[in-house]
Amino acid sequence: MIVGGCDVGSLTSKAVVMKDGKVLGSMLIKSKARPGESAEEVMNGACAAAGVERREIMFCVGTGYGRDRIGFVNEAVSEIACHGRGARWMVPTARTIIDIGGQDCKAIRLDAEGTVTKFVTNDKCASGTGRFLEVMARLLGVGLDELGELSVRSKNPVTLANACTVWAQADVIQFLNDGVPLEDIAAGINNAMAGRMAVLVNNLGIENDVCMTGGVAKNRGVLAAIEKMLGLRLRAIRRHDPQLAGALGAALIAMDKTAGGVK
Repeated sequence: MIVGGCDVGSLTSKAVVMKDGKVLGSMLIKSKARPGESAEEVMNGACAAAGVERREIMFCVGTGYGRDRIGFVNEAVSEIACHGRGARWMVPTARTIIDIGGQDCKAIRLDAEGTVTKFVTNDKCASGTGRFLEVMARLLGVGLDELGELSVRSKNPVTLANACTVWAQADVIQFLNDGVPLEDIAAGINNAMAGRMAVLVNNLGIENDVCMTGGVAKNRGVLAAIEKMLGLRLRAIRRHDPQLAGALGAALIAMDKTAGGVK
């Protein structure tokens, strides 16, 4: 039975096609202005990668902030449920999940069976989101994927005086004008992001093992800073791209919805 999952986020859209518990293909693109267009493009791309036709997908679940505007899905499911399911599939021992999206961040706790028991989110301030890193990378004149690599070379990280994105930009501009090395500014930016997440996770209550999903999970600087602040090691996600967690969870839930679905 072929199933699909489509996660339309504010910055990126992801899709996964699965059969019998195995990923056949996936795709990740930058989100367009219209969620429906993003969904169509990314799902078509995932189907092409999987070598299947869209009509072969028996059940498809949508998630993400644009989930209610995806015309082809059979059901829309919350990001919390999908990220929890996807993360647990990639890290079977995971009990606490950190996810940083384009416009919000989440900390999710699972029980021994993988069911979501508690979660906390921050969608009121951009400083704890992927948008914050995108804005800061643009100020530094580097790619978003370079922030992590830059920061690990830092010898004297700066401290951003204000967590607010608007005021943090002023800090960064001042550091640039003062000739502070880019790697030290990048480290300060990543530390600020990690600090926001550490507060969120501590408010949730940590239960091992802990893993991180979303695009920021590929930022080595943020990962290292979170580990230091929480005093623990995060379980690495190697099975698939951690940014696909929501779409993967959606596909797994779609599999449950089909007769004889394999969990």
